Amino acid sequence: MSVPLLKVTELRKSYGAIAAVAGVSFEVMPGEIFGVIGPNGSGKTTMFNSVLGQIRPDGGRVELKGRDITGLSPLQLSRRGVGRTFQTLQVFARMSVRDNLLVAAQEHHGNLARRLFAPGDSGLGAQADALIEKFRLGHVAQQLAGELSYGQQKLVDIAMAFMSAPDLVLLDEPCAGVNPSLVGGIGVLLKALNRERGGSFIVIEHNMDFVMDLCHRIMVMVEGTVMAVGTPAEIRGNREVLDAYLGN
Repeated sequence: MSVPLLKVTELRKSYGAIAAVAGVSFEVMPGEIFGVIGPNGSGKTTMFNSVLGQIRPDGGRVELKGRDITGLSPLQLSRRGVGRTFQTLQVFARMSVRDNLLVAAQEHHGNLARRLFAPGDSGLGAQADALIEKFRLGHVAQQLAGELSYGQQKLVDIAMAFMSAPDLVLLDEPCAGVNPSLVGGIGVLLKALNRERGGSFIVIEHNMDFVMDLCHRIMVMVEGTVMAVGTPAEIRGNREVLDAYLGN
């Protein structure tokens, strides 16, 4: 049986008397696209940030490839093969699209000596160019990121998360604020990256059609706990989930 890429066990985080995450457990398998849904205030982002080292959990355990990574910093996790995006854009507005991708990877690749003696692009140019082509950003590669449309900046932001060739990428609302005409394209890109690179993704998203089409399995959170985990078909058929969140 395959070993989980990510295993989260009884994760807990409270703020005073409020339990934002109350004993959440789940596994993400190699190559899996795992969705996380739930209403605002259900603990999704707190759980996400506890896994990713943005905040330190009060209890529980997080394992990557069987090794304990609980409480490691975002930089330490990046160097262990974990990438992420945030709800808000993290692009460098006054840098070109291509330079945004290069900067995103430089902390992950090599030591100081390698950077000092590497080419001007730290030897990452070909990798950046391949992702720029994949994300159909070639026509704006040398343009300042701040001059792009919001949707294009979102694509740059997502591409940056893949520059370190991570084993696991956590995507926090990749469709938020994006024109509906671009949402389907983001889904196609993520499916292609998953298929071609074999990495695993965790996706927090409110767009139910997007999640149902993209993810292999979905976890539903409510009030800091797990209500259900299952395939899209199983979640669609779960009466408790339908009544609470899908409006049926």
